[in-house]
Amino acid sequence: QVQLVESGGGSVQPGASLRLSCERSGRILSSWAMGWFRQAPGKEREFVGYIRESSGVTVVANSLKDRFTISRDGAKTRMSLQMDNLRPEDTAVYYCAAGFAPLELSRARYWGQGTQVTVSS
Repeated sequence: QVQLVESGGGSVQPGASLRLSCERSGRILSSWAMGWFRQAPGKEREFVGYIRESSGVTVVANSLKDRFTISRDGAKTRMSLQMDNLRPEDTAVYYCAAGFAPLELSRARYWGQGTQVTVSS
């Protein structure tokens, strides 16, 4: 059984940085990926990015790749999302997920509980 636990959310001002973490317990297939999605109030959950389990190759949404970076530790159990130059439109609940690569909403099989990120002056 895979469990995902996010941490690191909070309230920041525009232009600030924030680092989210996702701690995974349990193993996933080498063909899978871990990734991030986010859901703003009144909007659908959207793709942020992922990291492939086997290769460590990362993919970030085009609209976010200049400001968001995904990484993981050597044990592959902790994934991070570094968010720089945050904007009010980044306000959302951020979810960690694991599933088949390339990871997208329909391919995610495990989810974390989510962590709130609020960007406001």
